[in-house]
Amino acid sequence: MISSPERDNIIHVAIIDDDAEIRTGLQWMIEHSDGFVCTGSYPRCDEALAVIENDPPDVVLMDIGMPGKSGIECVGALKERFPDIQVLMLTVYSDDEKIFQSLRAGAVGYLLKKTPSEKLLDAIRDAFAGGAPMSSEVAQKVLSYFRPPKPSKLLASLSDREIEVLEALKEGHSYKAIAEKLFVSVHTVRFHLHNIYAKLHVSSRSEAVAKALNGR
Repeated sequence: MISSPERDNIIHVAIIDDDAEIRTGLQWMIEHSDGFVCTGSYPRCDEALAVIENDPPDVVLMDIGMPGKSGIECVGALKERFPDIQVLMLTVYSDDEKIFQSLRAGAVGYLLKKTPSEKLLDAIRDAFAGGAPMSSEVAQKVLSYFRPPKPSKLLASLSDREIEVLEALKEGHSYKAIAEKLFVSVHTVRFHLHNIYAKLHVSSRSEAVAKALNGR
């Protein structure tokens, strides 16, 4: 994209969405907001790709469910040809699969269509500045994905060595194999197992493994 002092003061935005009413509303919002201009409004990905290079936008608002190429496929196609364009998903879908597929394809942010206009404009500014704007419920899902799961209260009561023994049990190792793996005696393995059974309130190897697998 060509940079100029005049252009640097305005964020150029394109819209790709098959819903004509939504496109019209977004275009009106952008054109009537200071610091923004709409470079194009397209109902299909292929149509946008055919002409978008004539006036490449800074930010693209991208729907997901469209005829032909989906919005997720369109993200990849856009980023391949125009790596400097920031793509911001704007969709009704909030399921994990579509969120992560979009981000993996190259989208920098993910907003739901119920996002208020002012927040949407802030998100466009954020994306233009290099941020990763997301609706609150989407951000929570992303954080939850990367946050390690909390261990259950029962499993949290085990020592690090007991966890190692239990993991070896889950892998199907014999007491002798566990002893060799952990460089301890079989007697020590049995001692740890006794403590594991007591802490997990079980009486057998299979029950201990079942609780470990179920996280209870």
